[in-house]
Amino acid sequence: MNHLAHALLAGADEGRILGGVLGDFVRGTPDAALPTGVREGIALHRAIDGYTDRHPEVLAARALFEPPYRRYAGIALDMWFDHLLARDFARWSPLPLPAFSTDLRELLRRQDALLPVTARRFALYMQANDLPAAYAEPVVLDRALAGIGQRLQRDNPLDRMLPVLQEMDAPLQARFDAFFPQLQRFAHEWTP
Repeated sequence: MNHLAHALLAGADEGRILGGVLGDFVRGTPDAALPTGVREGIALHRAIDGYTDRHPEVLAARALFEPPYRRYAGIALDMWFDHLLARDFARWSPLPLPAFSTDLRELLRRQDALLPVTARRFALYMQANDLPAAYAEPVVLDRALAGIGQRLQRDNPLDRMLPVLQEMDAPLQARFDAFFPQLQRFAHEWTP
């Protein structure tokens, strides 16, 4: 799952939401000086990633990809699932997507002092690109996938992944629809 899902699955606690976003930017044991809620959010982020990577629906979705795309299916699915979540956000959240997205960016702005340098850069990128709400737009998703591909050391097809994902939209939507309610339940029942 990607930033939108992690923020939504963190619940209402701002510390956990912040930690949910920071999970991709903090390596190893989180700094003990971070607030408890932020550390819990990072731990929840990692638990969500583990649950997602092992889930039968996600494994079945990954198997839909042909080489050379299969090697990068995990990255693509994280992004595509955020796209599906954004595209139908009202189904999963009582808060409208634009408000949720604005609130998340405002939280990152207010808590700037707690952000690692890489997360600060990403927060600026989020602000400039209306993320995570803009993940509902395929063109934004295409740019994000290409950007990730440029940061990887080896040659990869991420800059050509959007048409592949769009072609598999119906089966990926079905897998997401079966998976996401279970993930919501997992996140809701998770305890640190």
